[in-house]
Amino acid sequence: MSFKSPIIENKNPEPNKRQLLTIFFLFGGTLTFLIFLIFYLFNQLIYLVPLEVEEKIGNLIIEQIAPEKENSNISQQLNVLVDEIETLLPNKNNVKRNYEVIYVPENTVNALAIPGNKIVVYEGLLKELKSENELVMILGHEIGHFAHRDHLRSLGNMLLFKLIISSIIGDLDIFSSGVDLANVIVNTQYSQRQEMKADEFGLDILNKYYGHVGGAIAFFETLEKKENNSNKLSFFSSHPSPQNRIKNLRKIIEKKDYIESQPQELNILQD
Repeated sequence: MSFKSPIIENKNPEPNKRQLLTIFFLFGGTLTFLIFLIFYLFNQLIYLVPLEVEEKIGNLIIEQIAPEKENSNISQQLNVLVDEIETLLPNKNNVKRNYEVIYVPENTVNALAIPGNKIVVYEGLLKELKSENELVMILGHEIGHFAHRDHLRSLGNMLLFKLIISSIIGDLDIFSSGVDLANVIVNTQYSQRQEMKADEFGLDILNKYYGHVGGAIAFFETLEKKENNSNKLSFFSSHPSPQNRIKNLRKIIEKKDYIESQPQELNILQD
């Protein structure tokens, strides 16, 4: 008499493609939400970062961008100008700071807001300016980034992103030195909203300084011509296209009824 073993049915059938897709999207959605939440909370807490921490980060960056500070007449004039601008700033903790301009004698056309109240201005940018008013506008713009802590927010978001990616792939060495921090700052591009807010801040400072906003748009018009001629400047790597910014500035000037008068000649390069 032969004996047949009973056939045991699989009560846990393999999931079909639809179930796998559902699980995948649930996991992906949850992960995306958690990452978004981390970035949101980080941006809410950015105003609590002590100035001492900012200064330490800034010193690491400055060591790479300008290892030897220029103490020339140009550097002194830039700092005198920013000191005068400081007297016009609103008396708030995140705005009223002791700003220092670091002048770098290189042909790079750019200006940068560095953590620790430092504003880097390159010689190449000064050569593109036609008036002192344009320079005040740019310095006011960079101070606007400090006022909204855009400089620290962008740096922190980039490092946080690198930390998340590094955690996923198992490499927690997100940066090895101040060189990496400097590269992040130099290549950071602010959002359109951040740039517009900083532009408005700079425009208000310009109006307070001269009593009018003459020269406010001239620098961006120069950049627009160079962009159209396909002359790529480093300014474009860390700032959006000037076209929309010009339109936005004109709207603000019209809305606030600012006066546009003849700008002053720029003599700061006569070292």
